[in-house]
Formats: sequence, structure tokens, C-alpha cells
Amino acid sequence: MMEDRKQLPEAFCMRMERLLGSEWEAFLASYDKNRYYGLRMNPLKSSREAFREQMPFILEPVSWAEEGFYYRAEEQPGKDVLHEAGAYYIQEPSAMAVVEILDPQPGECILDLCAAPGGKSTQIAGRMRGEGLLVANEVIPDRAKILSRNVERMGIGNCVVCSEPPERMAELFPAFFDRILVDAPCSGEGMFRKDETAVEQWSEAHVSMCADRQLMILEEAVKMLKPGGVLVYSTCTFAPEENEGTVSRFLHKHGEFRIEEVPHDAAFAPGQAAWVDEPAPGIMHTMRLWPHRLKGEGHYIARLRREGALSAPMPQRVCHMGKAQPAKAARRAAVAQKEPTAELQDFFVKEMGLTPDWLSGQRGRVQKFGEQIYLVPVQMISIQGIKVLRPGLHLATEKKNRLEPAHALALALKGAQTDKVLELSQEEAQRYLRGESLSGLTGGEQKGWTLLCRQGYPLGFGKASGGQMKNHYPKGLRRSYSYS
Repeated sequence: MMEDRKQLPEAFCMRMERLLGSEWEAFLASYDKNRYYGLRMNPLKSSREAFREQMPFILEPVSWAEEGFYYRAEEQPGKDVLHEAGAYYIQEPSAMAVVEILDPQPGECILDLCAAPGGKSTQIAGRMRGEGLLVANEVIPDRAKILSRNVERMGIGNCVVCSEPPERMAELFPAFFDRILVDAPCSGEGMFRKDETAVEQWSEAHVSMCADRQLMILEEAVKMLKPGGVLVYSTCTFAPEENEGTVSRFLHKHGEFRIEEVPHDAAFAPGQAAWVDEPAPGIMHTMRLWPHRLKGEGHYIARLRREGALSAPMPQRVCHMGKAQPAKAARRAAVAQKEPTAELQDFFVKEMGLTPDWLSGQRGRVQKFGEQIYLVPVQMISIQGIKVLRPGLHLATEKKNRLEPAHALALALKGAQTDKVLELSQEEAQRYLRGESLSGLTGGEQKGWTLLCRQGYPLGFGKASGGQMKNHYPKGLRRSYSYS
């Protein structure tokens, strides 16, 4: 709830009153109400039924998002240990609708072009079930780091995180993706109730600048989409110039695209042809989410289909060992399949307690980048010459005469995949996330690398010796927890 709805920009109010007519008062009244809070369960780590039973919060389903739930603000799930385990992602409820409209499928190649902080990327990954390639890109380096951290926390193994401008991505991935999401930078009018900074930064000139930038991003995105592919465009603004206007301008230049009418929640409103000078055919099949009509903030979504027949996804391959590829930016990495090295295989089986077929059954190729060992999705091109923060699932670091498992590996595992696992109490889990060594554990004596879990959700690795569990939770992630 805004402290004072009179803080809304006058020009914004005049435009919205003109557009909404009889709904204006209801729309304005929404700013006097508390906003809604949402979280989205992680299907890579739990079933919906098990998740609801395990969570210590009162949850109410979000009608338009299969994995989405409302929670009460006072419960603060972002401070719970299960948040650090990637059991769920805190996300504004309306934002969850975008990926539902994208409808990602396992085995596809998918791009989230403007991906930070990672809400929609992690939602896409959940629907892909670890199969295929997800490329999550964010041009701003600091925001890309946040994106990469969220991909790790959610235990995603088939995602490559990049930090390149759209035009560079278009050079690297011509006609490459089955689906592309452009959650475009916008004037943020739909977030006024949630983020008062968006109010302070708003101006009519900013709206126009955003609309031009959005069209530029779409022009680059189209170069990366396969014939027959799906492009979803979304914003969190109400401005017709950035919504129906941007989509119409794009479609007038690209006759090979059409707006698709897709099933959606009854609370969504249609796009408005009357609000732009030259509306594209089918603009009424785009969707508007209004805060006075549903339990969420403002969004706009358009699903566009490119004409042509979509080629079949690349067949999935199991892991093989390889080195970083030569510096040919657009070269596809198509290295002959090999067995994993005996050293890595032995480490995972003998020291980590993983099942013997765990590594060989992974969909990807093992590659070394300096001392770091990653499992790279098999569909990914060579990363040489690309600003990549995360080339896939971080498996291990090569030390002097030994290997050390990566934190990302812990978060991507399931307890049943290793026989060296220990369930922690709530207090023990909090102590572990604080960075403390553990002793007198309720699970009994352990030796060597151990996967530490809370309610079946991995938190990270510890290394047990002499009754003590040395803490290997990354120092940069450690935080203060009370024992309550």
C-alpha cells in the first residue's frame, strides 16, 4: 500500500483516468490496499503435495500459476532455511503468469533475454525438468551475478548464465531457440504500489524511451528464434505505448509473426486496440493484468508465433569429458561422446557416495575451465568469446592432488542420489547457514563429504571427521539466524 496515492504522477493519473473510464475509481482505490505476496515452489526439488505439507506457512494457491502460492507478509519466508535450500522462490504473483503463457517444455532450447533477478528463468527451468538448454542473459553485470546466484540456489543444472547485450546474443545464437522470453525493461507503472522508486523515476519521456528500447530488443530477439518458434513479450507497465504499441510496431515490421490466442485466467483483461493508433491484428488476444481485477500487480503479456515448422529438439546426450573449445564464437560444441574420467567418476562414487551411474547419466558434457569443472548442457555452443558467469552445473574444483565438490552440486542433488547424507534439525540447519562447525549431530557418526539436508532439501556440503562436521557453506552466503 502506498503511503499516499497522491504521490502518483499527475500525467500518469490523467492518462489512466482517460483510458479506464468507469474503472478509474476502482483502479485508483487499489493503491489504498495492501499488495499481495507470493512464492513459487520449486518442482525440481519437490512435488506440489509434499511442498504444501512441509511448508510452515499458510499458503493460498495463485489461480493462474501451477506452482504459485500467496503467503502472509508477516511470515517472512525469505528468512527461512528452506529458502536457502531452493525449496521456493519469492515472486510477485502476477509475474508468474508470464512463464505460464510461454509454456516451456522439456528438451527445448529456451532464452530468457532480460533475465535478472531470475524469477522467470527459474520458473522456466522448473518446467523444463532438467532437460534441454536454458540460456539466461542479463546485460548489467551486477544484476547478472544475482541471476546466477538464484539459478544456483534453485538447483538448476541445464542453465547457462550470460551477460551480453541483445545484439551480441543475436550474433552468437542465430535462429537457435525454440522459445524466447523478452521480459522487457519498462517504465514500471505496474509496480508503483510495490516499489515507490518506480514512481520517482517515472516521466512521459521515460515511457517513450522505454518503448523505443523495447522495440530494439525485440528486433534482436527475432534473429534468435527458429521458424515456428514462440516469442513472449511482457512488461510490468500500463502504458499503451510500451504494450500494445510496441507489439503493434513490431508486428507491422514482421509479417511472419502473429499473435496467438492462448488459454488464460478469467481475471486477465484483453489488450486494447483503441489505445494505439495502428493496432496490429489480434491485439485483443494480448493480456493485461490489472491490480483492481485480481490479486497481484500490473502486467502485460503477448504471445507471438513465428510462421514455419519448428524443428525437433536436439537429441539428449549423456555426459562426456571435454576441454574448453577453441575461440570460434558461433561454433557448435559437437565433441564425440566419451566416458567421464576415472578420477572424477571415482571421486563422486567413493568420496561423495553418489550412485555409480549418476555422472554418466547426466545430460551434458563435462568441461574444465581452469581449476573449475562444469557439466555443460549438450546443446550449448562454445563459450569462448562469450561473457559467461555460469556455463552449466558447477561440479567440483580441482585443488592440489584432490577434488572439492561445488556448492551448486549440493543444491542440484537429491538425497536419494547419495548414501552420505544427513538430515539436520532446524537449529542445526540454522547453525550450518551461519557458518558454524557442527558437533553432536542427531544423525550419528559420519565420515568424509556429507550432503546436509533440512526436510529432505539439500543445504550444502560438510566434511565429517572425529565427530565434528566442518562447515563448507560458502562464506559469501552465510547469514545470521536465530534459533527460534
